[in-house]
Amino acid sequence: MALCQAAAMPDRPTIPPLHGWTVLSLRPRGQHAGLRAAVARRGGRLLALSPLAIEGRDDATAHAALAGALACPLVLFTSPNAVRAAAALQPLRLRRGQRALAVGDGTRRALRRFGVDADAPARMDSEGLLALPALQEIEGVAVGLVAGAGGRGVLAPALQARGARVLRADVYARVPQPLAAPALARLRAALADPRRVLLPLSSGEALRQVSTQLPEPLRARFARIAVAAASARLADAARAAGFRRVAIATDARAASLLDAAVRGFV
Repeated sequence: MALCQAAAMPDRPTIPPLHGWTVLSLRPRGQHAGLRAAVARRGGRLLALSPLAIEGRDDATAHAALAGALACPLVLFTSPNAVRAAAALQPLRLRRGQRALAVGDGTRRALRRFGVDADAPARMDSEGLLALPALQEIEGVAVGLVAGAGGRGVLAPALQARGARVLRADVYARVPQPLAAPALARLRAALADPRRVLLPLSSGEALRQVSTQLPEPLRARFARIAVAAASARLADAARAAGFRRVAIATDARAASLLDAAVRGFV
């Protein structure tokens, strides 16, 4: 008697986790590529808003401050933007015995491209950097801090509280940008269903710049979107701004932010 074989059922196509989602990018103008690629791999669509632009400084004050920071035994770089802006001012060559520290892996890779080896923490933020062994016993030590003007200013006060002498070099500025009309129109359309709009949040300043430019009815819908924050501090800032759907990622990398969103909201 012939054996009957059940027909093999075709596999169902896998639906990417962010299919149908709009992901907002508040990265500085021209710096959306990494997040765009990560969103595309997860099936979402990116809407770049660009509330800030990065402008390198090239004045005598910046040159002198950077020279002082780069002469310190310890030199801290706070972002890839800080690395690139510093390298535009002068070659990044550290002497024997000097040590470079990077706030995260992206900053470490940026330094490597300019021939500088640096240590970076597993937790890629200011708190992670401050937890590195190299920054525990620094009373009386000169520490160079290569950063952008403004920001939340956590590193310098913490280092000074440990007795370090901080030589800060602000090598770039974050310049507010008006939201482009086409991007604002796309945001308005996406917010028709705010439940499927996601904000990977790595900058409180960028969030403030966007929020202040939205008209009140749109701002209320904006507060209903999902937020994946790069740290507990940014999660607190999002909640203080009225957001209620907030997840916390392990770090500020695009993949980490999106994975936290998938776990929390999808």
